[in-house]
Amino acid sequence: MMRQAANLTKLDPVCGQIIRPQRSCHRVKRLFKTLLFGIIFGALGAGALTWYVPVVDLHREKSLISVQTNGGNVETFQINLPRDRILVGLAGADASIPAELEWPGEEYLGNMQAELFKIRDRNNTVIGVGSRLASSTEETGAFIEWALHFPARGTMYVDMEITPSADGVRNGIFRAGTREFALLTGSVREQFFSEVEEDQEVDARIQLEAALVGPLGDEE
Repeated sequence: MMRQAANLTKLDPVCGQIIRPQRSCHRVKRLFKTLLFGIIFGALGAGALTWYVPVVDLHREKSLISVQTNGGNVETFQINLPRDRILVGLAGADASIPAELEWPGEEYLGNMQAELFKIRDRNNTVIGVGSRLASSTEETGAFIEWALHFPARGTMYVDMEITPSADGVRNGIFRAGTREFALLTGSVREQFFSEVEEDQEVDARIQLEAALVGPLGDEE
């Protein structure tokens, strides 16, 4: 009888309690499985929700686009100086922006110059940020590159010509883009204006004009 009673008493692996076969903790096991399935499906549901309903709903200004007569779209961006200049990195510069910036010397980056700007549409509304890299080192060769990022739309990468035209316009090729600009091709013109009459707080202006077309010449 003692041996039979010992055999009827055992330790349940889930509950961690001494139980008898007639009073097992199957209910606790079911609750444990329910908890596991709840965690798994909850994680999957949260992932699906963030995919279809982004946590951050980025505000998008209306795109001010003009249609070209030969297909494609033209959009103009501008940078007002000095207030739209966020950063300037240049080896040997007397004054950097921001003032505490310690730009690596020529030993590391040669004469490479990096600038970061706010980007505005033609209504003077800030819609993104842009970086301009320029260098003429022998290691990399001379280059001028723009990367324009618009949080609600995507990013544009532009490779510019080194020498501007006689009227001060530098032409460039749209090399790649993301999201809204992923399938587009075209060109970008850069022009510097040393005088801006309509705004006394603006000393100069950089204007970028993008002429882009979609696949097979479809308008975008």
